Amino acid sequence: MLKQAQKMQQQIEMIQRGLADKEIMVSSGGGAIEIKVNGQGEFLGLTLDPEFLKEEKEFVEETLLAAIKEAAAKAKAAGDAEMQKATAGFTMPGLF
Repeated sequence: MLKQAQKMQQQIEMIQRGLADKEIMVSSGGGAIEIKVNGQGEFLGLTLDPEFLKEEKEFVEETLLAAIKEAAAKAKAAGDAEMQKATAGFTMPGLF
């Protein structure tokens, strides 16, 4: 069981390194906002169309917030999916 746990730990470390390198692009507002995050949820870039900034303040804020939430959700989903692969088949007797 210890070997299995060590193997899973190594897989998790590999996955975390891979997630740091994985880039996820999110586009919102018809392309007016582009956000780049990595698989660990770190924000790497933000691009705003200058024309978009001419819109009403509340609209810009709402659209930007929606794009940020979407980017964070996609990063979390990518991370969760990769972690499930690492822990698939690993069971700890007495835990579940």
